[in-house]
Amino acid sequence: MEKITLHNTLPRVFAGHDGIHSDVWLQDITLERGKRYLISAESGTGKSSMCSYIYGYRQDYSGDIAFDGQDIRSLTVAQWCDIRQRHIAYLPQEMRLFGELTAMENVELKNRLTGFKSCDAIIKLFEVMGIADKVDSLASKLSIGQQQRVAIIRTLCQPCDFILLDEPVSHLDDENNRIVADLIIQEAVRQGAGVIATSVGNHLKMDVDKTFNL
Repeated sequence: MEKITLHNTLPRVFAGHDGIHSDVWLQDITLERGKRYLISAESGTGKSSMCSYIYGYRQDYSGDIAFDGQDIRSLTVAQWCDIRQRHIAYLPQEMRLFGELTAMENVELKNRLTGFKSCDAIIKLFEVMGIADKVDSLASKLSIGQQQRVAIIRTLCQPCDFILLDEPVSHLDDENNRIVADLIIQEAVRQGAGVIATSVGNHLKMDVDKTFNL
């Protein structure tokens, strides 16, 4: 996948609203593989909705979204499974960890599907993230910031053309923000992937090719 395009896209809940001033909604935008984008938003402007549309979780929008020119509404279940396993790595804002599983078990759920990282490589990610001592801890017993780092590790355990991150550092301090940004950039460079990160306030500390104000 080389390009994600949005054409005249708008969440249906915003239909009929006057005075929508956005670099994304009701615009023509192209997100290219290998480039880095920040979607800067205020709460309630639809950033999580945008991520859900791109990942195929929701279709309650007007306009068009396309992958390499193909309208995503036409994709089959099999195509979506392939996209989510090999082309788009997604970190949802709510993280979606299983509290009854350990941190490592949550990561392994993804890695078993992709076979992308070795066990040693995953352990190394836990070490770099500063949570090596939490590998065998239940996700429900971790702090929100620790959970966010586990979810990021899980996100990186797959091949991809784009890394889609919904508020990836909202619960992290500046130092952990920097560590996370470095890891994401390294993985993106290794795979030639694009990075699309949303933020309401605490931005991922990376240089970007373009910022869109939602």
